[in-house]
Formats: sequence, C-alpha cells, structure tokens
Amino acid sequence: MSGSQLRETEVLYPLGGTETTARVLATTQVPLGIAVFLDRTVIHPVDPGWPDQPADRGQLNWGEQISAILDATLAATDGKELYFGREIPVRKGTEGWDFLVAHLVQDAPEAGAEVTVTANADYRRALSLGHTGCHLASLALNRALADRWSKEVSQDALGSPNFDSEANSSSRILEHGSVDLYRLGKSLRKRGFTTEGLAEALPDISTAINSQLSDWVAADAPVSIDREGPGLTDRRYWVCDLPEGTARIACGGTHASRLGGLGSISAELSLEEVEGAPQLRMVTKLSGR
Repeated sequence: MSGSQLRETEVLYPLGGTETTARVLATTQVPLGIAVFLDRTVIHPVDPGWPDQPADRGQLNWGEQISAILDATLAATDGKELYFGREIPVRKGTEGWDFLVAHLVQDAPEAGAEVTVTANADYRRALSLGHTGCHLASLALNRALADRWSKEVSQDALGSPNFDSEANSSSRILEHGSVDLYRLGKSLRKRGFTTEGLAEALPDISTAINSQLSDWVAADAPVSIDREGPGLTDRRYWVCDLPEGTARIACGGTHASRLGGLGSISAELSLEEVEGAPQLRMVTKLSGR
C-alpha cells in the first residue's frame, strides 16, 4: 500500500463523539490483523509517545458486516512509507508527515467503502471520568506539595509549583481512576524538591489532596476541550473553570463534561522503591455518576 493514499485523520472523540460515518482510505495487513484507515473517526487511539489512555473499544459496520476493533494506535506516513506506533521515526505533527488512526480488525471493507464506526459509550465514559480525575488529582497534589520546593520551577495551570510535570514518570488512565508514578531521585532534589520527612507527612498530604478534590467536585465546574483544529495532531487542551480560576492543560485524551459527574473521588499516596530508587505512587479512584 502506498502512503500517498492517506491523509491525516479527522478526529471526533475530543468533543465526545461516539459514532460517525466514514470513508475507508486504505487497508493493509499487519501481524495481528488488518489496519483500516478512515478519513474520520470517533475512536481514540493509543499514543505511543505517552500511552496514558487506552484505545477505545468499538466496531466497524458496513453492509451486513460487523468487525470489532481490536485495537487502535497511531500511524504515520511521509507519502512513501507507513510506520506504526513506536516505529514512527518523527515527532507527532512533523511537517511533511500525515498522522493517522490505525483501526486493527480481523475483517475489513475495501478501500472506498462507507462504514459506520462506533465507540463503546460506557467504556469511553469510564475512561473519560478517569482522565478528568487524573488532571484534578495532579493539580491537588501540586498544591499540597508546594511548600516542599526551595527553588523556582515551572508552574501548573493554577500557579502551583508543577511537581506533576517535574517528577511524573508514568501515568495510566483506568476506568474510573488512574495511577501515576513520580521519581524522587537526585535530579528532583537538585531542582529544589525536599524529600526529607515525606513519608511521615503523607497522611497530612493525602488529607489535603482529598479535601481539595471533594471541594472541586462539589463545585461541579464545567469541563471543555479547546482545540486548534479537527486533525489528529492539532493541539487540544483540557479546560476547567475551577473556583480558583480556569485551568488549561494540554491533553489529547477524552474527558467528562462536568466535575459533578466524577462522583466521590479520592487519591491514595504511597512510597516505594523501584530498582533502588524512591518513587511516589498516586492511585486516584472515583465512583462516577
């Protein structure tokens, strides 16, 4: 298959879309099935550069046929070669490249066919709630740890020292929750973060975080996605009008429309050693409404 047949995918999931009609641009065989490329999609793919939110579940329908979407990931082409996932040799949005959503299926329609692509709405909502809760928890964590910085560092969307940005090593969005890991090694201490006494302070820090989360959810602030365009690589931002001010965070995931939909929310903190290095784990859980 020639990459010249493809162009950047228009994505509808940022605004909450879960079903649309689309045109099949091309298909190609891959080790685990067939990759289908559409002109537009509601399916959120895994981003290999920061794979925090899993791919949507869903299906393709054409005629009397239905094919489950087994996975969805990023692909990219320079008009000549096609690359998938971690094999993509350039940064997302590189000029001269088209970035695509590859829908992995077992049975595929022919190029040019019109299909209906549908995302599982319940699974999407569970992940969207988890992703919004993750952003809220990171803001609350930054605020609770603000007095542990002795040097100037980057600030978060509400003006607190951005511990999440400075220390986060991985983030995983779950149904109704998330897990974030933070490095507490020498490089973070050199940038001015005080780890002394952190273990003893964790109960008070957790209390402060959960009190803040409860207040924010009770305020039922609206959440929106501000995007620069409809393309897969167009910049998108999570925007939430919190009582302290509007928080704006660059994010390509899906989200709840209001904080009240998160229901009860809590964050659990723990310290652990990973390959001899200290690490903070934050597990965020919410009930959803």
